[in-house]
Amino acid sequence: MIDLIKLHKALEILKPNVQWTLVDDTDSTSLTEDLYNNIGWVTGEDSNGVAITTKTNPHSEITWTKVKEEMDKL
Repeated sequence: MIDLIKLHKALEILKPNVQWTLVDDTDSTSLTEDLYNNIGWVTGEDSNGVAITTKTNPHSEITWTKVKEEMDKL
């Protein structure tokens, strides 16, 4: 399993308080670009309080390259 703590920290550095989800059912021990592209970005919530997500990253300041750079620093 990938290091979710590093991923979370990297995303927080790039955009504090960003909300996201990731289901990793692989045996991968590192974050790959393909896995990064499976992040669900929280864009709101429905009337029941359930997160609304999109696979299209709405945050221009968060890119695969920048996330990878930040994770490598940690």
